[in-house]
Amino acid sequence: MSQMWNLWHGCHKKSEGCQHCYVYRRDAEFEKDSNVVHKTASFNLPVRRDRQGQWKVSPGTLMWTCFTSDFFIEEGDAWREDAWLMIQRRSDLHFYIVTKRPERIASCLPEDWGNGYENVTICCTMENQCRTDERLPIFRELPISHKAIICEPLLERIDFRGGLGLWVEQVTVGGESGRDARVCDYEWVLDIRRQCVESNVPFHFKQTGALFRKDGRLYRIPRSQQMAQARRANIGFQTSHIAGNHQ
Repeated sequence: MSQMWNLWHGCHKKSEGCQHCYVYRRDAEFEKDSNVVHKTASFNLPVRRDRQGQWKVSPGTLMWTCFTSDFFIEEGDAWREDAWLMIQRRSDLHFYIVTKRPERIASCLPEDWGNGYENVTICCTMENQCRTDERLPIFRELPISHKAIICEPLLERIDFRGGLGLWVEQVTVGGESGRDARVCDYEWVLDIRRQCVESNVPFHFKQTGALFRKDGRLYRIPRSQQMAQARRANIGFQTSHIAGNHQ
């Protein structure tokens, strides 16, 4: 069971992966300026109760957090303390946070964070070699109990330079969707999988993207088939280790 929790909306393009951001595409349809960051009406969603006094969000729910912004964006500084209090209060939920701003995480953590809340996974995006070299060393050293990496949209071959290890719970890879999608090459996907296997890190191939190259041939794949095609490749890799804040 999962649910979206977009507690604030709007973002600023940060790197190459943001070029065709889906948030900007959707906002443009309604003539909204995606650069304007604002708190949403769903801000207090995790702590809402029904008429019987029960949580509206059921215990055990996976909360996809802040997927129309970045949880660590500067504008969120005004609201993040209250967000952390709700996350702490709902320790029966698991919050999954994706960011392109690992350099801001340390200064944005709550005072009682320690090595991380057990009900929070923070995932850092790394879409090309430049951003991997920039973000991986920062992200690796942060005190976070549950860390993940996502290479989506995957824009080129990525070498983690031996930087993966038991500190990562999963690496997810996916191509870019949308009308202006850039190419994702299957060889790049397989190379990341190889590095995960060698480092004993779980690997997940999420989606092909709209333009997918395999064996030198370029395929245009409808949105409805991109995840199914990735599943059909059957190249996921699982391990038995329990990841955490290991270095």
